[in-house]
Amino acid sequence: MDPIVNLDQLIDGLREGPSRRVVIAAGHDPHSLQAAARAVAEKIADVTLVGDRNAIDALCRRHGLDAGGFAIIDEPDPVKAGAAAVALVRDGQADVLMKGLIGTADYMRQILDKEKGLLPAGRVLSHVTVAEFPAGRLQPERLLFMADVAIIPLPDTETMVQILGYCTAAARSFGIARPRAALITASEKVSARMPTTVQAAEIVRRWVEGELADEVGAAEVAGPVSLDLALSTEACAIKGYDSPVGGRADILVFPNIETGNVFYKTATRLAGARVAAVVTGAAAPCVLTSRADSEESKFLSIAMGCRLVD
Repeated sequence: MDPIVNLDQLIDGLREGPSRRVVIAAGHDPHSLQAAARAVAEKIADVTLVGDRNAIDALCRRHGLDAGGFAIIDEPDPVKAGAAAVALVRDGQADVLMKGLIGTADYMRQILDKEKGLLPAGRVLSHVTVAEFPAGRLQPERLLFMADVAIIPLPDTETMVQILGYCTAAARSFGIARPRAALITASEKVSARMPTTVQAAEIVRRWVEGELADEVGAAEVAGPVSLDLALSTEACAIKGYDSPVGGRADILVFPNIETGNVFYKTATRLAGARVAAVVTGAAAPCVLTSRADSEESKFLSIAMGCRLVD
């Protein structure tokens, strides 16, 4: 397939494929409900709501939605609804899990439960975001994948390798056969005074020597790399930085959550980026959106989850 270069193409591509099954934990949440209704209307997903049926019916009436477009499992208690939704995914009856009106801590606890959850042994959860910037901001036009901006505060080297692998797999699922990944730091020079540069260099060494073939797959990996060198060919020419990733990164892997979160919020609040995000590493894509996220962002996150289904 040709690379998906904007989020409208993501939606168009999903319409042409099989409809995925999305289950929403505590689905009596107005914003998640509206996003789910749009996913059904756009014919990209079949949606099951596990939640308070009376509240769901009332919300559908209030917002002009057709409750008949969803399968509904009546469970008013949000924590029990979360457990039931996770069970549907674990038992193969749903492809994508989404957070509704359940607390984030309870939602994550259900996913991480060692006996009844969705996290395979030896894996970590990470939050992978894909961003579409306004026309002309990225040349050539492309989507930009990034992690981790929401879950892992300070990844160690092995965790960073897993995050990198989640990002490259996500990018390949969007049709980028050999995505370019940049391990972002403040400088491209390795210095013991900046441990993140040492970590990035170690990961690249292991990738060059073939040690990370299984974890990372087909990709180009560079690091340490400053943000300007990852995204600007002009900056690369000025600074003499020569790398297949230079100026053309598809993926930004951040050294810590502060860096990633600030970039994410700057991209959305000041640069006008449209975004979708999914928690990866579990047995199925898990949508975890913020209360501040727009209905469109929630809808696009559902779409991203559907795209990442194995």
